[in-house]
Amino acid sequence: MNTPTGWRTPLLWRAAQLLARGIVGAFGHLAVTGDVPAELRRGPLILAVNHIGPFDPVVLAAACRAQGIAPRFMATAGLFRTPVIGPLMRRAGHIRVDRGTTSVHQALDAAAAAVAGGSVILLYPEGRIGLDPGMWPERGKTGAARLALVSSAPVIPVAQWGSHEVLPYRAPKGALRGLARALLRRPAIRVHFGAPVALRDLHPGTPGAARRATARIIDAITDDLRPLRPEEPDRPRHVDPGRPSETTRSHRRRPPA
Repeated sequence: MNTPTGWRTPLLWRAAQLLARGIVGAFGHLAVTGDVPAELRRGPLILAVNHIGPFDPVVLAAACRAQGIAPRFMATAGLFRTPVIGPLMRRAGHIRVDRGTTSVHQALDAAAAAVAGGSVILLYPEGRIGLDPGMWPERGKTGAARLALVSSAPVIPVAQWGSHEVLPYRAPKGALRGLARALLRRPAIRVHFGAPVALRDLHPGTPGAARRATARIIDAITDDLRPLRPEEPDRPRHVDPGRPSETTRSHRRRPPA
């Protein structure tokens, strides 16, 4: 696949990634493993990440910086409506997702255009902070898979663990307490970039293709998450009392290979 050259990462976003590395370093010990092939780092590429807490974007910005990647995030519309962060998000080239509205498909169209222009897109295939009791990836929405099938861009699963110990689920409520605790304890924060997910046998428009691709993406993230939490195979050690628990979207984990 030829790499388009239309997208250029704004300096503002690269500076924000440097700032993110400093912030993560202040509140935890960041370890980034795996490797994104050099030929994929400038895109087109899709990064599919498990979503475990409000601190995730900061961690992922820092981890991607360590890999030499400057992705465009697909982020909830609420961030774009905030007075300061919203304009910065737009200037940095991130993509607004109006979840639960009839215009949500516009985000997928914008992401497809971004990938076609050579961008790296980072998204959460679960579509929300996961509520699985064990904090394992939930059954995904099909947006990431549909984007991958339409664009033919490679999908790299990204597994993360530890960011949930920095900010609570209901942040900004309780944020100061969470940050103070993290500053003292500095939890281990791990991010792993896995191997591209095999999707070439699936084609857009084929019945069930998007759902099968989604399951493969979630399986790949789950497989890469296991080594990041070896001492927490069932339930997380850190319990956030404000985090709800829900099993209606639990993803059936396949046995370890």
